[in-house]
Amino acid sequence: MASSTKVLLTTSRNPTPRIRTFCSDLARIMPGIVRVNRGKMSTDEVAEKALEHEADRVIIVDRWHGGPGKIKLFRIGESGLVSNSPTINIAGIKLQRELGVSKVKPTHSFVLSASQNQTEVLRLADAFSKFFNIPFLSLEEAVKEGPTLMHVVSDRANRISIIFMVEPKHVEVGPRVTVSNLEW
Repeated sequence: MASSTKVLLTTSRNPTPRIRTFCSDLARIMPGIVRVNRGKMSTDEVAEKALEHEADRVIIVDRWHGGPGKIKLFRIGESGLVSNSPTINIAGIKLQRELGVSKVKPTHSFVLSASQNQTEVLRLADAFSKFFNIPFLSLEEAVKEGPTLMHVVSDRANRISIIFMVEPKHVEVGPRVTVSNLEW
């Protein structure tokens, strides 16, 4: 299932090459994403650019210590960008090339799943489902629905990760985002 509307993806000002690559990886794997270089655009200009591309939501990847530090979700409101919870603080990322994946074809459809019955994992997955207008399915249903799966999971240390996989082979294609914490 595809998202019914577009989402504009951009960065904070002065992005590093790693942030640009991360945004390119996201735009390649997530349908409905329009990637725009921000340059010197203000947030109001970012909102205007989103409307030019018929996008009603915006993702901004902020810089922290030279790498991706935060993923901020916004909706377009009457007064410009309106924050949409949560803000995702990033502990680390693995790019597609770091996962040994090359030549990932752009996808036209994706679904969402979550594993474990942990409150924060389920809460984040539900927020993504609403933000991207995609179904939130069990892992078994998502594998059948495919072809691309955004999977929210936590590890033994209770760190949340966002993983992208291609179905039915169940192969991780990246990028992988490890979350340090969520700001609701």
